[in-house]
Amino acid sequence: MILGLDVSTSITGITILEKDGTLVYNDSWDTRKYKSFFEKVKYVEEQVVHLSKLYGGFERVFIEESLQTFRSGFSSAKTLSTLARFNGVVSWLVYRILKTEPEYLAATSARKLCGIKVPRGTKAKQVVIQHILDNVPEIQIEYTKQNNVKPHCYDKADSWVIAKAGLIQCQQERKQQS
Repeated sequence: MILGLDVSTSITGITILEKDGTLVYNDSWDTRKYKSFFEKVKYVEEQVVHLSKLYGGFERVFIEESLQTFRSGFSSAKTLSTLARFNGVVSWLVYRILKTEPEYLAATSARKLCGIKVPRGTKAKQVVIQHILDNVPEIQIEYTKQNNVKPHCYDKADSWVIAKAGLIQCQQERKQQS
């Protein structure tokens, strides 16, 4: 099985795929109610332990690479630093609990591997959600009363992209070896 994680200090998306691409699990861990960095870490640790008990080991684990650069109107240095720290701690938890060294995929590379093209000037999250709606009906997308996608659904969708891209990478590696 392949585990894909979209790690964030607010909501982390989780997807598990079989080697044939079948969706096993897709959910999110909402840590917005925890104010302390360490409370968030403790909650995620409990969730990773739970995954381990439910599914055992994973052939490969893929985590979305945290943002590395500033973009106008987006994250501050403090936010980027906190996200990188959290991503590192979650990576360590995955390694320690699941006994699998995580591999990192940039969001743009993962989308490209999945055949998701984001037109210039379009928000990637919207394009990914539309791709999920059109191609992965097993993933439940929920809406607010105002008919907007609920925030956790973006993370669920992004984790699927990471898991699917990881699976494609594994398949490409197998082809090269044979």
